[in-house]
Amino acid sequence: RARHSGPPDGGWGWMIVAGCFLVTICTRAVTRCISIFFVEFQAYFGQDYARTAWIHSIVDCATMLCAPLGSLISNHVSCQVGIMLGGLLASTGLILSSFATSLEHLYLSLGVLTGLGFALCYSPAIAMVGKYFNKRKALAYGIAMSGSGIGTFILAPVVQLLIEQFSWRGALLILGGFVLNLCVCGALMRPISLKEECKTAPEILEQNYVPETEKRDLKQTSICSPLIELWPHECLCYCSWKEYDFLLMPGFMVLAVSILFMAYGCSPLFVYLVPYALSVGVSHHQAAFLMSILGVIDIIGNITFGWLTDRRCLKKHRYFCYLFAVGMDGLCCLFLPVLQSFPLLVPFSFTFGYFDGAYVTLIPVMTADVVGTSLLSSALGVVYFLHAIPYLVSPPVAGWLVDTTGSYTASFLLCGFSMIFSSALLCFARLAKKNKRTHLRSLSDNTTLKQHIWTNGAIAYSVTAELDQRDVEVLAVDTNNYSNR
Repeated sequence: RARHSGPPDGGWGWMIVAGCFLVTICTRAVTRCISIFFVEFQAYFGQDYARTAWIHSIVDCATMLCAPLGSLISNHVSCQVGIMLGGLLASTGLILSSFATSLEHLYLSLGVLTGLGFALCYSPAIAMVGKYFNKRKALAYGIAMSGSGIGTFILAPVVQLLIEQFSWRGALLILGGFVLNLCVCGALMRPISLKEECKTAPEILEQNYVPETEKRDLKQTSICSPLIELWPHECLCYCSWKEYDFLLMPGFMVLAVSILFMAYGCSPLFVYLVPYALSVGVSHHQAAFLMSILGVIDIIGNITFGWLTDRRCLKKHRYFCYLFAVGMDGLCCLFLPVLQSFPLLVPFSFTFGYFDGAYVTLIPVMTADVVGTSLLSSALGVVYFLHAIPYLVSPPVAGWLVDTTGSYTASFLLCGFSMIFSSALLCFARLAKKNKRTHLRSLSDNTTLKQHIWTNGAIAYSVTAELDQRDVEVLAVDTNNYSNR
């Protein structure tokens, strides 16, 4: 494992980007294409919208809920091992799903098992890109995350053809073989060690000194005493705490809350776009083509937004670019109920797909800006973990609203307002932070430090501060002979 002073911004990093690109195809694109099976599952098992929607919800929820597990394996075992293991689990889940005899069977095989496999692959692969890139990080993420869009563009019509030719069982069996490519992606993930991540135990002990007597007490009382012989207890505690201390950062806490609302708003659309299109008279092939359009424009959003936000003029405004993209997707959802023909749904797929690709690219970039590169893997695990509950709840809630109202309007309006609230929350948080900085700057103006260089070479310091409404001036007069006055 090579040790670098900083991310190399190239070299084998482009192979890491290629591997992450394939991972996003095999995970996120396949998950999106499950919506094409929605009508088939509903017709075959004779169930309503809400119960059928749980399949997609459980896949997404398991993928995000187990993301910290993927980060844990990546950090403490190997990113390669984690992704290969995930590929085997996901493939097994899809193959077992092709033999399903009930929705409950699909909940376990396609939902839990496949979702767990995706979780072991997704966040570690994305974190590896952040370790190899710094200056061109947004562009690298744009290319890597575009796999979701490209995969959707290609797989959506292919899955529809597979269903027509081999039924939904044969299509799931073929997808199971396709997902085994995750094992190849895992082999590409060559580990890299950055100097900021490579503090040794002695260095940590120097910064966090513990007396020998306390060390002996810790060794006697700890249940981890076999490990302490190799790595002292205080090192283990320090590293474990250090790995997740970003959870207390105010910036990360605001980002986490906004992600909850964003995840709730974005998930139902990928489940219900095809059923909604069919309900307004669009043919099966045209409905699948809408998903393809959304996927290919998603690619353009990934790459162009990543490239644009790497430019010097926009790099410092990534935060506002992210919240703008989330807000635009929310507006698209609000207008969707009035779009009831294929020619009107095509522009929607273009717009929603572009901004979806835009903000998905910026999620890991913003996370890295908040917590730093060394904690990116753990932070991404938490960020994708936060997607879990919204992904689990939102499609069934949207399905319940469709079953209750007989219309998709309430579901899409709820999604739109949720994403707009996520964007507004980030905007207000940034404005509040800016106002606080301005207030602190104005307070600091009341206390000034002035340095005067005298003609004889002596240095004097004048410190002026307000104290009980009186001015106190302290002067250091001469370097050899000075006094306070």
